[in-house]
Amino acid sequence: MNKSLMLLTALLAALLLGWWQHSAVAPTDGVQELRAEVVKTDNSRLVTQGQARLGSQLLSIRLKNGEWPERQLDNVVNIFNGTMEFDEYYEPGDSLIVAVRDMGYGQLQAQVVARDRLVVLGILFSLLVVSLLMYARKTGLRALLSFVGSVLILWQLLIPRLLAGGSAVLWSSLCVVALVVLILGSVAGFSRKSLAALIGTLLGLVLTGLLAWWACQLMHLDGMTQVMAQSLFFETGMTLDLRQIFCAAIIIGASGAAMDVAIEMAATMEEIHRHRPDLTAWQLLSSGFNVGNVVIGTMTTTLLLAYSGGFLTLMMMFSQRQASLLQILNLKLVAAELARILVGSCSLVIVAPLTAWIAAGLYCGWSVKQTSVNTADPLSEPDNR
Repeated sequence: MNKSLMLLTALLAALLLGWWQHSAVAPTDGVQELRAEVVKTDNSRLVTQGQARLGSQLLSIRLKNGEWPERQLDNVVNIFNGTMEFDEYYEPGDSLIVAVRDMGYGQLQAQVVARDRLVVLGILFSLLVVSLLMYARKTGLRALLSFVGSVLILWQLLIPRLLAGGSAVLWSSLCVVALVVLILGSVAGFSRKSLAALIGTLLGLVLTGLLAWWACQLMHLDGMTQVMAQSLFFETGMTLDLRQIFCAAIIIGASGAAMDVAIEMAATMEEIHRHRPDLTAWQLLSSGFNVGNVVIGTMTTTLLLAYSGGFLTLMMMFSQRQASLLQILNLKLVAAELARILVGSCSLVIVAPLTAWIAAGLYCGWSVKQTSVNTADPLSEPDNR
């Protein structure tokens, strides 16, 4: 096991330990989240019109784990509020997650949380793990560890800081730095390639953050267009600065694509330098720019499709209502998403040449005539060919 993998494993273990300790002391108020199976349903109180439902279901469920396995609970209410993104309709045989409270004297109170989807999610995650390990082997293992570490950083560090009222831009920037170091260090190791990608990504994201804040100010975007933003705002006492959180979301969203472009550029520069060590920094930079032009062209379109794919139904609604282009572009919701796309695309255009420039300097220096390679550089990677 090399040093980078050992460091990554130690960091992940520390994050997991901190998460476990936090979860272990979290108050549960006597409520247990258990798996259950629907035995019978009573839909007499339910009004159905197409996919829309109002009213409630009465469920008979059988607990599948916990202190009361095979215990059947009747008259468990499943309420439909008319919000189809949250309402769920259940049938006999469905697996559920339910919150169960022991009321004493053998009485249990249950509330439906959601449909049990962990099996399917587990299968999808297993496919990802197997695919990565089969194709990328050790690099795939490091990518998986960095994936888990990224989730823990966002969930354990960033989200609590934001809910506590900390500066969203500051904390998101610190988390992005940690994520970039974690991901690039695990995938590319400690090398000139990862150093070039790291510096290029961070410099690009600084400019991206400034551009995002400038756009939000000029277009008067308040961050309320984000999913569940209004509910979160009122539940937290109306103290959160959702504009900052929106800018933080743009920075975090752009960081993934920026890292992708940066590591592609750095890896390209490394391969060119490995096969043509006689090239000067300017010649290497010119080759990197030629590759970067193609990468930017495709990645910008990829970013557009990735963001717009989540708003397919919104675009269909505009088409159905025959709204004019002037109306569509000036709506706050649309303008916010367009700002997210355009700022993210600008970050790609910034990161690609910056990374190429940095990599050229790291590999060749900036002398006009460079015909040899400094093999004593501690950042150089061993040749495993």
